[in-house]
Amino acid sequence: MSTAPENAAQGTPAPENALAGRVIAVAGASGAAGRATLRRLAKAGAVLAAAGRDPQRLDAVVEATRTAVPGARIEGQDVDLLDPQAARDWADDVEERHGRVDGLLHLVGGWRGGKVFDDSALADWDLLQDQLVRTVQHTSLAFHEPLLRSPQGRFAIVSAAGAAKPAAGNAAYAAAKAAAEAWTGALADSFAKHAAAAASQAPASEPPAIPGTPSGPSAAAVILVVKALLTPEMRAAKPEAKFSGFTHVDELAEALAGLWDRPAADLNGTHLWLTPR
Repeated sequence: MSTAPENAAQGTPAPENALAGRVIAVAGASGAAGRATLRRLAKAGAVLAAAGRDPQRLDAVVEATRTAVPGARIEGQDVDLLDPQAARDWADDVEERHGRVDGLLHLVGGWRGGKVFDDSALADWDLLQDQLVRTVQHTSLAFHEPLLRSPQGRFAIVSAAGAAKPAAGNAAYAAAKAAAEAWTGALADSFAKHAAAAASQAPASEPPAIPGTPSGPSAAAVILVVKALLTPEMRAAKPEAKFSGFTHVDELAEALAGLWDRPAADLNGTHLWLTPR
């Protein structure tokens, strides 16, 4: 399923709004984090390419975004991110129809775990490796070149504090998140190497492609770290609960939107903590 907006992303984003006209792909768009992020980016005028595995849920999210943000430029596409060719086809399609890709936000989630280490099931690892690692690998490889071609490309994943300090019952989950972080770090290193090579070759007087952005490649790969995400449904079900250290999905969406407000050199390869360390 694909519903394309008009090709309005060719123009220059307004300097006062770093997101206006930016073409941003969102993987895992039909989850709670995806829904909040789509609304936030749509309000800022971004052109959105939302991907998910369930066509009905994806249709509902796209329509909800259009209802919440009249005039939102958003499309939905059913993409199997466990298929590397499907991920590449998605990236190629977005860039071909809009002229560029300025961001890939990886919001594919999943959790399996227990209370003690002895309960760790390798079947949990198999599932989480697919959900949390393979999808990062396939999307990063697919969007690597398009993001380098953008004057302000951004790639982001959402990791967990447990990746740095695994708990006994969360071995599979923590290991998968740590693997996704390592892969994203390698992507950041690739972005840095390409930027250094371009800087050494570009004439000093060459103007930036878009006013207000650096000349040459300016891509960044970023890891946002949470303890756990808090959704409106969770809050409604337990209005008195403290949810200590949790990050509301709206706060996550705000942090993701802010990635285009900062230079790539300040962001690339960094961990942005949205929960106390």
